[in-house]
Amino acid sequence: MSQSDKLNRRDFLRLSGLGVATLFAGPLLSGCTSADQATAIPTATTADLEIALQAIQGEVSILPGKATRVWTYQGQVLKGDPASLQTLPGSYLGPILRVRKGQRVRISFTNKLPEQSIVHWHGLHVPDDMVGHPRHAIGPGQTYIYEFQVLNRAGTYWFHPHPHKITGPQVYKGLAGLFLVSDDEEMAAGLPSGEYDLPLIIQDRTFDADNQLLYLPGGMMDQLMGFLGDRILVNGRPDFVLPVATRPYRLRLLNGSNARIYKLGWEDGTPLTVIATDGGLLEKPVQRSYVVLAPGERAELWVDFSGRPLGSELRLQSLAFAGAEAGDMGMMMGRSLALPDGSEFTVLRVRVERESKERQPLPERLSTIHRYRLEDAVNRERPRTFTLTMQHMLWTINGRTFEMDSVAEDEVVKLNTLEVWEFVNQPGSMGMGMMGDMMEEMAHPMHIHGLQFQILERQVRPEMAAGWETVRAGYVDEGWKDTVLVMPGERIKLLLKFEDFTGLYLYHCHNLEHEDLGMMRNYRVDV
Repeated sequence: MSQSDKLNRRDFLRLSGLGVATLFAGPLLSGCTSADQATAIPTATTADLEIALQAIQGEVSILPGKATRVWTYQGQVLKGDPASLQTLPGSYLGPILRVRKGQRVRISFTNKLPEQSIVHWHGLHVPDDMVGHPRHAIGPGQTYIYEFQVLNRAGTYWFHPHPHKITGPQVYKGLAGLFLVSDDEEMAAGLPSGEYDLPLIIQDRTFDADNQLLYLPGGMMDQLMGFLGDRILVNGRPDFVLPVATRPYRLRLLNGSNARIYKLGWEDGTPLTVIATDGGLLEKPVQRSYVVLAPGERAELWVDFSGRPLGSELRLQSLAFAGAEAGDMGMMMGRSLALPDGSEFTVLRVRVERESKERQPLPERLSTIHRYRLEDAVNRERPRTFTLTMQHMLWTINGRTFEMDSVAEDEVVKLNTLEVWEFVNQPGSMGMGMMGDMMEEMAHPMHIHGLQFQILERQVRPEMAAGWETVRAGYVDEGWKDTVLVMPGERIKLLLKFEDFTGLYLYHCHNLEHEDLGMMRNYRVDV
């Protein structure tokens, strides 16, 4: 790697990227157009915000000693408010893009990696050629132009790569950023803002003796089960300490791990006050003794440190749970897991360092959610069912694996219709005894592209209720969602509406190794 490709702390803090002319030296792809198009980028006259985004290789100091090689996004505002692009100080993750509902955005993504990539805007309601489908992946040196209007309500969304079969390793190497949307309703809610509105991206990673990232050291077993790292990073940093003042904060939590599920709770048992989920603010705050976050899910917390003495510390833990099976199965197969899935460990420490006299009350009401009605669903009597199983050492949906352009007859929906979808996590019959049973009985976080949905109900098979009972109190199903955890033996019904756009979209498991192994399918919206 050349010296010019290396990233140091100063690079991250300013994140100025390369000059515009250098950014777009490669061929230009606009939407689905050919890589042979002209290299010049036309001026965007209708965009309120224009950003140049590139994926590059670099190095960053994460652990003492040798720098770690990473892949990272860099960005630059070409038009609009410079504050629309922010960085996570000292981190290879990011950038953070801050936009308002209704804005027209133009993002020029240039791939400077040695393999194909594409950016998926996780949770955004955009046209099918703007969402980041793997059929639109571009090669090294090429550029893809995203142009869309921000239609989502205020919320914590994010972006990451989505090329077929290599999403897991690309996210693992560092490619993830936040896409934060604001609107008038959020502004009126009176929530903590500025330095008191903090994003926290939680991930697990494994490093070798030279501080380099290790991916899939367990080979095929890691691929089948989902990769679990042995160190927890928050915003790309280990042993994370969050310095706070004695006042309220808004904490935006993203599970950016490849496969690990977190059961988050304060060490002293203080309830968590949840104010938002994947698709934005809840109608009113809810309290949970813990919150379960599967890969891809987000939750926002209101936390008031006013009553805590200066110098005190509080740990955010991932509490023990059962039923995910990945940890037990990994140890059974000889994987060295310092942090099995479902074990208890510290995620981060909060340290009270400053006195503040500012008191900000928790709003009694946060937003208005317009709920779908089951009676309006066109298939309310016959839900569209998707069964999640392992077959022939492949993770499948209704017995199928991913095909780039194909759509089955039962994966075609109609524009402007409301439907009931049902995900069923059903054990198969591999005939491998205890090992086969454990491999099949895994949790699957299911993500649907291009929309937000509402959760109708959850049921679980009696013989698998014990594991489910260790996590179910941590579900927050009151708001809009785009990713939902389906535990072994669980059956979940969703209400989702297909509006505004036709085209080809994905639904898949957000355990990234399962996704790369084929647990992903297209659905098509027709007129």
